[in-house]
Amino acid sequence: MKILLVGANGTIGKAVSAELEARHEIIAVGRTSGRYQADITDIDSLKALFDKVGRVDAVISAAGNLPFAPLSEFTPELYKQGWQDKLQGQINLVLAGSDYVDDGGSFTLTSGILSEVPIRFGSAASAVNAALEGFARAAAIELPRGQRINVVSPTVLTESLPDYGPYFRGFESVPAARVALAYSRSAEGAQTGQVFKVQ
Repeated sequence: MKILLVGANGTIGKAVSAELEARHEIIAVGRTSGRYQADITDIDSLKALFDKVGRVDAVISAAGNLPFAPLSEFTPELYKQGWQDKLQGQINLVLAGSDYVDDGGSFTLTSGILSEVPIRFGSAASAVNAALEGFARAAAIELPRGQRINVVSPTVLTESLPDYGPYFRGFESVPAARVALAYSRSAEGAQTGQVFKVQ
């Protein structure tokens, strides 16, 4: 398969690439790195990306940033950062990419455990992840030409504990290589409208 991997240079993106590159052609996309560059918050940037790349069999998103802060310090602008980047950015990938994904092809998006298990300072992450999962379930019944869509929802990554460990006290971490298997299951499998939890 020809797989467009957005966020290819991140921790999850690198693990997904390592899992899939022996079997498929991986087209690496980053905001500032990779074979191609695109801003997922800008749908015109994504349309230009797909015009360059052409048709693909699958799109995998391992991209999207979220702010963390106490609820008392959150502002509408901070929430908007999360909506525009991780939520609208991944929705934009589906909107821009549907015409370029082959019949029966797939989209795999990334949410996270905070959609179900809230933590202090994580209200934006909980809201965005839950909304993203709802979008995928709805899109699954409307995507054209047998296209599929799933979401991978990992817990905190072992590799990310130095940065995010203080937010996730009491959570068991998982290595990125294990998370990458869920992306393989989505892209290489047959299910749609699913949330693949890796905890």
